[in-house]
Amino acid sequence: MCEAVVDCPHSTPVWTDTGFVVLRNQNIKDGRLDLSAPSYTDEEHFKQRVRRMAPRPGDIVITREAPMGEVCKIPEGLTCCLGQRQVLLRPKAGVNADYLLYALQSPVVQEQIRWNEGTGSTVSNIRIPVLEKIEIPRLGASEQFIAAALKSVDDKIDINRRINQTLEAMAQAIFKSWFVDFDPVKAKIAAKAEGRDPQRAAMTAISGKADAELDALPPQQYEQLAATAALFPDEMEESELGEIPMGWIAGNLGDICNFTAGSAFSPEHQGSAEGDYPFIKVSDMNLVGNEVFIQSANNYVSQARQLEMKAKLHPQGATVFAKIGVALISNRRRLLITPTIIDNNMMSASPIEGKSASYFLYSMLSTIDFNTLVSGTALPYLNVSDLRKIPIVRPLDDVCRAFELKAAPIFLMMQKLAAQSVTLASVRGALLPKLLSGEIEVSGLDEG
Repeated sequence: MCEAVVDCPHSTPVWTDTGFVVLRNQNIKDGRLDLSAPSYTDEEHFKQRVRRMAPRPGDIVITREAPMGEVCKIPEGLTCCLGQRQVLLRPKAGVNADYLLYALQSPVVQEQIRWNEGTGSTVSNIRIPVLEKIEIPRLGASEQFIAAALKSVDDKIDINRRINQTLEAMAQAIFKSWFVDFDPVKAKIAAKAEGRDPQRAAMTAISGKADAELDALPPQQYEQLAATAALFPDEMEESELGEIPMGWIAGNLGDICNFTAGSAFSPEHQGSAEGDYPFIKVSDMNLVGNEVFIQSANNYVSQARQLEMKAKLHPQGATVFAKIGVALISNRRRLLITPTIIDNNMMSASPIEGKSASYFLYSMLSTIDFNTLVSGTALPYLNVSDLRKIPIVRPLDDVCRAFELKAAPIFLMMQKLAAQSVTLASVRGALLPKLLSGEIEVSGLDEG
């Protein structure tokens, strides 16, 4: 099915802050290419890495190891090169690239990838000769319909993901306006200096609505907006962090949350898809639907096992993140929707009641670049004492609660769409082997 099977350059890319995109295995998951945290190299090294073959739209990239057997298709408009431990597959003319992409993800093909016929054991690295001999189910005209059916599911998942990215950006914009730029406070100060109504100025800063639009609001909505505006002071005062709103506190991150490390997860306790508690690793952040909330996990444990392991339960509403290794680079944060166990490469931050709340804390943590705090050279890691000392401006409790109320509908919509994506991914996973085996017949779908 492929006219070319090309191995990646066997050298470490030269990393730059901008330039040409270098594909990394961590960007490839569940059949898609995620470049939300891209890596780059310069033009000279890009040209070196594409000497044998430059990826082009419709090509398939498969990971050789760590993790092994993940695939993605190169999209239109992307100029990139392979990183390490990857193979480029170029479909022959007439081969449906989407069908090949899904076939490579099917259980029957994945089993071939992981099985070494020479040794009779599973492998951790795909050799090119083995990859070239993998048997792909061929279904004639049905292939295009199978690809279209599965792609429609993935397209909906992608739409949900993009909507959630927009929603999260909205929530972060509100947080930044209120707690970083202090827009409502500065609007009041400017209005006082100009002889205007400070309350109305703050209402405009919070809602983005002009006076005429404010007057047209339903009474209840107007009153709620006015009540929120009244929570912000109309003066700034000096602090060790510079000028901050009057009455707010220049403090530390440890004042508003508790940090808790994860637990060891022995291999013999891994692999169960059922249990009372999810036991997540850093890699679980990559699962479909887990872009903001941890909706699903690759491992679960029973309550009895949790007690036996003495594994800590991290509460619903906590924010979790990587604390060690290269996963720190992406600065990913995730919210827990249920009591969860996290492995010892992760850490959680739980809001202290009366001093912060789940969405407020998540939003604040999302503004902090943990890379500036890492210790260690060979293996970077976060030190809890450094996290606790991060300087923050702590608002009055009423303002924190107001943000939580305003952000809640946004986060709940994100959670709803993410849960839908988890269901869709499950449907796709169930359909894939049945379509490729012929158990579900599609040859007649184009008739009539």
